[in-house]
Amino acid sequence: MSESSVSYLWREQDAAKGFAAGVSLHSHTNQSRETLDFIADLTTGKKMLQGIMQWAEDRCVRTTGIRPDYRSSYWTPPLTPRLAFDLERSQIEQKTELPALVSITDHDDIKAPLLLRSIESARHIPVSVEWTVPFAETAFHLGVHNLPSAKGAEWMERLQAFTAMPVATRPARLVTDMLAELDEIPGVLLIFNHPNWDLYQVGQELHNVRVNDFLAVNGQFIHALELNGLRNWKENQEVSKLAKQWNQIVISGGDRHGVEPNANINLTHATSFTEFVHEVRRERKSHVLFMPQYRQPWKHRILQSTLDAIRNYPEFPEGSKRWDERVYHPDAMGVVRPLSTLWKDGHCPHYLEMVLRGVRMMGAAPVSGGLRLAWDESSEMRAAMRSAIAD
Repeated sequence: MSESSVSYLWREQDAAKGFAAGVSLHSHTNQSRETLDFIADLTTGKKMLQGIMQWAEDRCVRTTGIRPDYRSSYWTPPLTPRLAFDLERSQIEQKTELPALVSITDHDDIKAPLLLRSIESARHIPVSVEWTVPFAETAFHLGVHNLPSAKGAEWMERLQAFTAMPVATRPARLVTDMLAELDEIPGVLLIFNHPNWDLYQVGQELHNVRVNDFLAVNGQFIHALELNGLRNWKENQEVSKLAKQWNQIVISGGDRHGVEPNANINLTHATSFTEFVHEVRRERKSHVLFMPQYRQPWKHRILQSTLDAIRNYPEFPEGSKRWDERVYHPDAMGVVRPLSTLWKDGHCPHYLEMVLRGVRMMGAAPVSGGLRLAWDESSEMRAAMRSAIAD
């Protein structure tokens, strides 16, 4: 019999009592390539924004000789693998007084856990990834945790090849066959990340249809549905309902991209990640703990995560200090390079820096406090907790 429970640390300070470890699932490092094509979609149907974007793009051409190409560009989160691991581990140890198990899942890349395995404190970290799975008109993100060490690189090549495969040549059953093969590996954990998020903007109704289509074919190989630490209360409530419909359990997934640690974790009686996988897959048990930061208004937390991406961090290692070292764009020859190398004088254009300063002000007092009050979600929070208790 499956057993899922959800706790809130700000209400239950002893929630971690009796457990053996805390588990951080689904977080990102500077090895993760994050798309910028959403910028091109922001102005769709918005004439005022289109005008502003056109002005900015023309100005960019005049100052750098390069027209912005959002779909060929990407940004990387600010934290190195070591900083990300230490952040997640420290939160669990300090907030729950439990040992930490950390699984980092960059987008379609396993470099971070492989690099971390050379560090004594992280040598047992699982080889994990957030796999982008194209499906019909959209795509889904699956957390693939604890790949076999000896075959991790081989599996990553196969997963990347599937993601890059043209729709016209992609065998219909290939994803099902690959998931079935992964499911046969006892130590692997397969999680459907943020299943109710219409990330690729196909329309929420169609997205929901495709989620159910995907689960109808592949649900037997999925081990849990994710309650996402960067999605809002209402969406996570819908995921809980979806899990019940498909006889699935829910599991945590912080989805951290900035410098705030994951807003939820799992509590476990296991003392190793492989034992935790067994607890979820075989015993069908999952104990999700939401951390205090999840209590903050969702829009405010999204703003803070965005600000984390465009801040400068002078204390960080080379290549991660400045925001424009973490954003990549094709140069005049089409070669993708850090944005910092594309400025004519080596510095961000004045007009762009002024825009960024304006955005950063939103994260400073008193503006930040005012936005937090304006975006208060206490009623949604109370409704979600009442629903969890009733269930």
